[in-house]
Amino acid sequence: MNLLALIRTACLSFFLLPLIACAEAGNQADRFQAGVHYALIAEPVKTRNPKKIEVVEIFWYGCSHCFSFEPQLHKWAATLADDVDFWQSPAMWRENMVVHARAYFAAQQLGKLDTLHQPIFDALNIDRNPLADEAAVGELFAKHGISDEEFKKAYHSFAVTSGVRLADQRARKYKITGTPEMVVNGKYRISARMAGGTGQMLEVADFLINKERAAR
Repeated sequence: MNLLALIRTACLSFFLLPLIACAEAGNQADRFQAGVHYALIAEPVKTRNPKKIEVVEIFWYGCSHCFSFEPQLHKWAATLADDVDFWQSPAMWRENMVVHARAYFAAQQLGKLDTLHQPIFDALNIDRNPLADEAAVGELFAKHGISDEEFKKAYHSFAVTSGVRLADQRARKYKITGTPEMVVNGKYRISARMAGGTGQMLEVADFLINKERAAR
């Protein structure tokens, strides 16, 4: 290739590459749409750490879809960048769900959430133990080394009561319609129905995280 041809190729590449990049960005922007693949939250909800991009999964221990989604969700969460704040929040629109929410926050209060989170899921979805009341939850905690005194102190603590109340308020502000659902930065709500499945929820979440990151 002679010098003139090299110059022409270099010039062509110089003009084409930005066009290709713009086209790819456009395709990415069109991939997921508000009102189709995710919902806009009319009144954005304040995040717990404004310096980071927040992702919250609203779940229920008794939800079989949440149970199946859990391993995939945590595998995905482990890949998130440091600028993302991922956490979970229990849903509650029935009395038994309040019991399960208290179990979640009690485990968290005891510093045993990593130990007890999956066993609570397993009790409801594999063992068919409904964990219908405080006593049943206490028995499960006891199997994992938590004394009755420790359990009751945590279960009835101010921190747990406040956690339950705030989680319920948050879910109402998000306009949660079921579980599992994900909320990105208090602005966008993702459901399996809109996204096309739980796996696709993570793809939409990645898209919205990048959207928020670019806006910063």
